[in-house]
Amino acid sequence: MSEQNCIFCKIVRGELPSNKVYEDGDVMAFHDIRPLAPVHLLVIPKLHVASLAECTDEHQTVLGKIMVLVPKLAKEHGLNDGFRTIINTGRVGGQEVYHLHVHILGGPSALGPMLRRD
Repeated sequence: MSEQNCIFCKIVRGELPSNKVYEDGDVMAFHDIRPLAPVHLLVIPKLHVASLAECTDEHQTVLGKIMVLVPKLAKEHGLNDGFRTIINTGRVGGQEVYHLHVHILGGPSALGPMLRRD
């Protein structure tokens, strides 16, 4: 998907609304419109990168910035006893929007096991 049609790029450009919780020159964070937990935030780089699989050394700074921001946002949203971060990558990894994004999920008893054990 091109940057022009990417839903997250449209949010970054202000063409689509979001319930924003953080923004700086490189990164945005907002509430997921279809939350899977009481707290469900998305953290994205403003630069269009389709997935984690496409990251290179040039993305190192923004990836570090995102990972340092995650616990700060989690705490600001009351996730003091823990939270889950997920980066779905590619079709098999469950990625639905092809713009790199980190999910922050949590809330009282909101999360089950990471993966189901059969």
